[in-house]
Amino acid sequence: MWLFFTLATTFIWGLAELFYKKGARPDEKYAHLKIVVAVGFVMGIHAIFTLITGDIGYNFANLLVYFPVSLCYIASMAFSFFGMRFIEESISDPIENTSGAICSLMAVVILGETISSGSIAAIILIVIGILGVGFLENNGSTDRKKKLGKKMAIIAFAMPFCYAFIDALGSFLDIYYLDDVSTSPLLDITEDTIENVANTSYELTFFIVAIILLIFMKAKGVKYELPTQRDKILAAICETAGQFTYVFAMSGNGAIAAPIISAVCVVSMLLSRIFLKEKLTWKQYMFLFMVIAGILILAVIEGE
Repeated sequence: MWLFFTLATTFIWGLAELFYKKGARPDEKYAHLKIVVAVGFVMGIHAIFTLITGDIGYNFANLLVYFPVSLCYIASMAFSFFGMRFIEESISDPIENTSGAICSLMAVVILGETISSGSIAAIILIVIGILGVGFLENNGSTDRKKKLGKKMAIIAFAMPFCYAFIDALGSFLDIYYLDDVSTSPLLDITEDTIENVANTSYELTFFIVAIILLIFMKAKGVKYELPTQRDKILAAICETAGQFTYVFAMSGNGAIAAPIISAVCVVSMLLSRIFLKEKLTWKQYMFLFMVIAGILILAVIEGE
């Protein structure tokens, strides 16, 4: 069953990226905040369901304890949603998926962990791919400055990188929070409940942020009519459903599941090409596939 959940997670999260992109309309000023609200409310519903049906002995003080990690994940997603308004999903998703490589580098630099020569080669491949994509963004037919203006083009292209670095920081902090029950700052946890407690804290925090943003948009006179937010809501549902199947995928055979799930950027690229009709130059695809190859190699090596 773990293989089924692994493939399901990969497809569902790829589908989520498709709906995120469809919901992040460039002509809708607060589209990125509306997506955050949609995700926050769906996650809030799931968190409440977990609290009611799951016996995890949740201590609400964990909202504050886990807040630094939750803030990293939520902020990274907000940056991602903003970038999606202007950057093709085929470009942004592979860049965002380099967060795992960045987290590995953080562990090496800060924690003094060792890294294999294969992982170093994979990271170099990722860096070359990103540099190539970045070069093409500012040259020739792929110059985005002509359409958005120089300032906005730089800001838009920076968003996937903001996601990657901030998400990597969240993952790095998770090492401290989730690696060992005896040293974790989370309260009232056991080996069986630690991940559920952390995830529930994250989802409840996301829910609170969604309420704050909804109040902010109402104060600004921004309309949030549910019938017009279908893509955003579908993205939120897929995101949360993917989290659910991810737990079962990783609990079965995590070493194999992790690299398969890392291929979500491939699924996202294919879906974007089919349904969004995104077209890139062959040079862009070449460098993006270098990034994806590096991600997959790193996932396989780190999963061993």
